[in-house]
Amino acid sequence: MRAMVVRRFGPPDVFEWREAPDPQPGPDDVLIRVKCVGINFADLLQRMGLYPGTPRPPFIPGMEVAGMVESVPSSHPHLAPGIQKGSRVAALASFGAYAERVAVPAEHVFGVPEGVPLEDAAAIPVNYLTAYHAMFHMGNLQPGDRILIHGAAGGVGIAAVQLARARQLLIFGTAGPSKQDLLRQIGVDHPIDYTREDFVGAVRRVAADGIEMVMDPIGGKSFARSYQCLGPTGRLVVYGFSAAAGPEGASRTSPSSLWRGLRALAQMPRFNPLRLMRQNVAVIGVHLGRMKGKEALLGRQLEEIFRMYAAGQVKPVIGKTFPLEAAAEAHRFIHARQNIGKVVLKVA
Repeated sequence: MRAMVVRRFGPPDVFEWREAPDPQPGPDDVLIRVKCVGINFADLLQRMGLYPGTPRPPFIPGMEVAGMVESVPSSHPHLAPGIQKGSRVAALASFGAYAERVAVPAEHVFGVPEGVPLEDAAAIPVNYLTAYHAMFHMGNLQPGDRILIHGAAGGVGIAAVQLARARQLLIFGTAGPSKQDLLRQIGVDHPIDYTREDFVGAVRRVAADGIEMVMDPIGGKSFARSYQCLGPTGRLVVYGFSAAAGPEGASRTSPSSLWRGLRALAQMPRFNPLRLMRQNVAVIGVHLGRMKGKEALLGRQLEEIFRMYAAGQVKPVIGKTFPLEAAAEAHRFIHARQNIGKVVLKVA
C-alpha cells in the first residue's frame, strides 16, 4: 500500500509518500480501506514528536479515518452491530491513518449511516465527540448556560458552536480578525477578536457574574485567563496544548520549539483544590485517546451526533481537502492558521 511516512521528527517537509507494508490486523482488529482522513492538531504534534506515545520514525501518523471494511474479527463482543465486510465506517486510530489501509481495534470502529458522506464521516468523530463529551457528559451544560469557545472557527470549535446552538446555549467565541464574519454566520452570539480584545474583559462585560464553561485547547497562560471567565459552577475544559506548537511546525528538538514549549509550560497555572472548592468551579481534562473501557459510551454519543446530523442540527465544515500525498501541504496550511473548520485528506 501507499502511505505518508514521517521520516524524522520535524516540519511538514519530513513527510515521504512511499510504499509501506500492508497492516496485519490482529485478532481484535478491523481492517479498513481508507477513503478519507480527518486531520487533527494532534497529527501535527505527532509529526513534530510532541505527542505522547508517538513511535520513533519512520512511522505513519493520523488518528481519524472513514472508509470501507475489508475484514472483521471472526467473533468480537465489542464490534458494533451490523459492521461486516463492505460496511461504511468511521474509526479512531492511535496512529497509521495516513495510508490506504489501516487496522483498528474493533471497539474503535463505528458504523456510518447511509445519509452521511464519508468526507463528513472523517470530520466528525474526533471533533464532535470531543465537544459533545466535554459539554454534555463531563460538563452537563443546560439550556441557557453560557460558554466561551476558543478557536471557534476550527474543527472542534465549529462542532462546539453547532452543539451549543442545538442545546440553546449563549455562545462566546474567539478567532482571528479574518474569521469574525464566519463566527457570526455560524451563530456565535459574541464574537471576540483575540488579537485586538482581551477575551476575559469581553466575557465579563456581558456576564459580570462569570460563565458556566470555557473550552480551551491553547494552554500556557491561556488556561489561567480562561479560568478568570468562570463564575460559580463554572467548568474549564482543557483538551489541547497548541501554545507549544508554532507556525513553522519544527520538531521538538529545534531551539524555537524547545523555547516555546518550555515557556508555555512555565506559564501553565496550578489549580489549588481548596480554591476550586471555595469558588465552586471545576477543571476538566478531555483526551479521546485515553478513554479505554469507555468505547460504548463514545459509541452512544456518536449515535446521538449522527442523529443530530440527520436532523440538520450539526454538519462539519470542511475548510479544504487535499489528496493524501499532499499531507505536507495540508499541515503547512494548518500551521499558518489558514484553516476554517476541518481539513481532510482524500485517498484515491
